[in-house]
Amino acid sequence: MADQAIQVEKLTPHIGAEIHGVDLGQLVDEPTFTAIHASLIEHGVVFFRDQHLTPEQQKAFGRRFGELHIHPAAPSLLEGHPEILVIHADETSKHVAGEEWHSDVSCDPALSEPMRRFLEPLTAMHEGEHVYRGRYGVKDEGTVFPKAEHPVIRTHPVSGRPALFVNRGFTTRICQLTRPESDAVLQFLFRHVETPEFQCRFRWRARSLAFWDNRCVQHHALWDYYPQRRYGRRVTIRGDKPFYRP
Repeated sequence: MADQAIQVEKLTPHIGAEIHGVDLGQLVDEPTFTAIHASLIEHGVVFFRDQHLTPEQQKAFGRRFGELHIHPAAPSLLEGHPEILVIHADETSKHVAGEEWHSDVSCDPALSEPMRRFLEPLTAMHEGEHVYRGRYGVKDEGTVFPKAEHPVIRTHPVSGRPALFVNRGFTTRICQLTRPESDAVLQFLFRHVETPEFQCRFRWRARSLAFWDNRCVQHHALWDYYPQRRYGRRVTIRGDKPFYRP
């Protein structure tokens, strides 16, 4: 296949870009893949328009970036495709997925140097029990949901840049602090990563595709389309072990 020339359009000075000139349903050549990967690393989240991907094509594109993850709690709603999480909401929905800022990290180079030095040796617990238990309407008695201890600041394995690795959805406490201290520091960090200047917003259309880097950004799905229907398919690349390297 001939090389595809892509165009990258920044959305904000800090985060986000739209990528034009590529059909992700076709086999993406190596130079184009390299350019897409570099844009993802640079901008944290990239968006594509007018894509027509089958479930197999969506998984194939995702696998170019790594092994695909299977959600630990959500039921598989697309037969034969356990790697695909179906996102759906309509006028009868009691809640929608992603109603608060979440993921495992946040894009942020703006903390003061004393605060960064304070956070560097700390770790935090990330737990799924309070998020997943009873969430998807399936029997989950006896299910043990994942939890892990991760550094509060992690080093991005590709760019080498530091990023906060706490989020309002899953991070429950900083391990080295007392509970009141942990609560106070986490609330400060949660508010910090939600600063509007660190955000971009994407207006969805049919056949749009978003691809964010969970290692350095968070996302928030606003329910601003009620009572319209939301439907999409998601694949997730399995994460690597977080680390911090000064």
